Amino acid sequence: MANAFVHTELSTDDIGAARTFYGALFGWKLTDLGPEMGNYVMIDVGSKTSGGGIQGKEMPGQPTAWLSYVDVKSVKDTIAKAEQHGAKIVLPYQEIGTMGAIGIFIDPQGAPLGVWQRFPPTKATKPRATKKKAAPKKATKKKAAAKKKRR
Repeated sequence: MANAFVHTELSTDDIGAARTFYGALFGWKLTDLGPEMGNYVMIDVGSKTSGGGIQGKEMPGQPTAWLSYVDVKSVKDTIAKAEQHGAKIVLPYQEIGTMGAIGIFIDPQGAPLGVWQRFPPTKATKPRATKKKAAPKKATKKKAAAKKKRR
């Protein structure tokens, strides 16, 4: 499916209370990423659905609300196209580590929406293939005979 919804996140004044409520309500696996990641809490819903996160509010006057993200090939191109069609741009482009980039806009009817561009995996982020140890080589009859002569 093109441009599927891939992530949703809750912005709130009380991350701890939201974490407690949604963890108890749905049994989601919640992982605190710590202060170095803005006290972001990852949500793992345990299915093919991407999941989401819980975070503190990013702007003054921001409501407590869920924001969904749609998968796109290019955040910059999609944000530019949204603006051409009357959207107000809130966040034109922001990289999220080596994982990807986001953008956020408010559509002409007033609804916010995020877009997500996944970066291709780098060598550092690709899972390593485990090398199998080669089976010991069998000695040929000639090599075995030569070995015996040397002894």
